[in-house]
Amino acid sequence: MEQRIKGTTGLLALIGSPVGHSGSPDMYNFCFRYHNLDYCYMAFDIKEDQVPAALDAMRLFNMRGCNVTMPCKTAAAQNMDELSDAARIIGAVNTIVNENGKLVGHMTDGIGFVENLRDHGVDVKGKKMVVLGAGGAATAIQVQCALDGAASISIFNPNDPFLDRAKNTAAKLKKEVPDCDVQVFCIEDQDKLKEEIAKADILVNGTLAGMKPHEDVSLITDKSVFRPDLVVCDVVYNPEETRLLREAREAGCAKTIGGKGMLLWQGVAAYKLYTGLDMPVEEYKKFQAENAK
Repeated sequence: MEQRIKGTTGLLALIGSPVGHSGSPDMYNFCFRYHNLDYCYMAFDIKEDQVPAALDAMRLFNMRGCNVTMPCKTAAAQNMDELSDAARIIGAVNTIVNENGKLVGHMTDGIGFVENLRDHGVDVKGKKMVVLGAGGAATAIQVQCALDGAASISIFNPNDPFLDRAKNTAAKLKKEVPDCDVQVFCIEDQDKLKEEIAKADILVNGTLAGMKPHEDVSLITDKSVFRPDLVVCDVVYNPEETRLLREAREAGCAKTIGGKGMLLWQGVAAYKLYTGLDMPVEEYKKFQAENAK
């Protein structure tokens, strides 16, 4: 039997709640085996008020790092020794690297989105974007795309408390990335939404609209906005093709990109931060496919 856990084995983990459904342990442990690294990866159910104690344990156990999921991302950011630019602007982290006791927080969700697009032959640099939503995933996308050179980002959100979050993000990006024109609109203004999509290169649903069990939901009700050169993306990965993506494809959009790849590529970015190595993406995709049969 292969010996995986030894006295020297380093620990990495996912923290958040719930975490029992997560595929992260499967992915990271496969990659550690592939690269013959003496690490193991686990998942711990941690509530928001337990984050400081969990981070103290991370230092005490000399853990190499951890990923952070809801509802702990903001609390984790508030307890870091250092933050990446994206994590600082967003005010949340999903990846923590332990650099000899100094905890450095990163946000790789936006990187995952950008790399997923690149994997499909799309570069955000110089592009005009429309992003629906102002929650965690949408904000990470907005910030990373601005940092990576998007020309403009039009954020549409309902007139709810998240609209103020969108305005706050826009104000931060105006200061941090002045070359990217970021504007915020109410999604109830359908004429403005149609006008902005007509000028956009990339349309992104950054909300949970269309996720199971609400597969019949799409925030785009006017299908005339779809055109062949419009790239349409969704952060939702279950189902893999949402109603938004299906209707865009049927309307002739040449590229429709789902959220499953975003999950993979944010993990790729975190793996690089932990190990300094490139995740064996194609090998892991093959492993996933074989185990899905």
